[in-house]
Amino acid sequence: MDALRAFRNGSLSSSYSAPARWDPFRRPLDSIQPWQFSLLAAVMLLVTSLSLAENLAVILVTFKFKQLRQPVNYIIVNLSVADFLVSLTGGTISFLTNLKGYFFMGYWACVLEGFAVTFFGIVSLWSLALLAFERYVVICRPLRNTRLRGKHAALAIVFVWSFSFIWTIPPTAGWSSYTTSKIGTTCEPNWYSGAYADRTYIITFFTTCFIVPLLVILVSYGKLVQKLKKVSDAQGRLGTTRRPERQVTRMVVFMIIAFLICWMPYATFSVLVTAYPSIELDPCLAAIPAFFSKTATVYNPIIYVFMNKQFRQCLIQMFSCSAIGTAESNINLTSEGAGLTQDRRGSEMSPMAAHSTISKRKTGDEHRRQQSLALLTASENGMCPM
Repeated sequence: MDALRAFRNGSLSSSYSAPARWDPFRRPLDSIQPWQFSLLAAVMLLVTSLSLAENLAVILVTFKFKQLRQPVNYIIVNLSVADFLVSLTGGTISFLTNLKGYFFMGYWACVLEGFAVTFFGIVSLWSLALLAFERYVVICRPLRNTRLRGKHAALAIVFVWSFSFIWTIPPTAGWSSYTTSKIGTTCEPNWYSGAYADRTYIITFFTTCFIVPLLVILVSYGKLVQKLKKVSDAQGRLGTTRRPERQVTRMVVFMIIAFLICWMPYATFSVLVTAYPSIELDPCLAAIPAFFSKTATVYNPIIYVFMNKQFRQCLIQMFSCSAIGTAESNINLTSEGAGLTQDRRGSEMSPMAAHSTISKRKTGDEHRRQQSLALLTASENGMCPM
């Protein structure tokens, strides 16, 4: 009840937010047109569908092919799991509430969405920080031959989830709260409250869950860029011995840039309303950063697919197994038909030419059998051909 009172006293103080008697759990905000809610619902349906499909594909293809099960990929899969859960919970609820025009599911569903989106969003950001630090260790080698191993990746993932949980559970226990946004169809931490307890939580949360991982990313890539410039001056070293590391580094850099582009407006908005809780903001304008941040879950899988050749080949193989089988059947039928044609015309050929043709056909058939056997072995072992 305290959290509900804090919600009613803190998040409805703006003069743009309609009269104080407006209840976002019972009816839509009068200043928002129905078509605007429908547009937001359509956007959330598209974003949620793409995110679920893409991140599920990343998870499945990594577990299917053994060669993708590398320590650095554990963190990338962890990132995909977090993005998948953000869309499954926050994206689905946001689509339904915008379809209705208000948060018809009730207060505790609001708390669930606010907690889930915040929790999984912090897991995503800290996963990117771990990827940045791993790239720094691999390229700059401050610890000599130390590399990210399976147990290190597992411990890092446990840390990320535990740390994120510690800092997102307090609003459900009374330190601050999760409330609806000004538009009334999404839920988030209570940025708008001017109470001392709420402000201390927001400042602590923002420092530990956004500023610290962001500093890890910036410092790691700052030193990494310096190292790459030095190595690029010595021709040959980076292009030969460290080409895979450079490709992975570019991929992670693009993932981080996309994440920051999506989340920086929301972070800026959060700092603004925390510093000035009485600021007057139009509900539509205030809703844009929150909805824009949810699109981050779509970009990471796209960047991973287009910038990782190994993953791309495995993904193509996973979705074209039936096509490969059909193609092999067509090749065998074609070769048999060609053999029969040659047999019918054999009377017109000299014995030497016939012997040569039979030898070539046997060699070709044996070569095709070896290729089929190699494909079958690769399929059984869960390895995509490179």
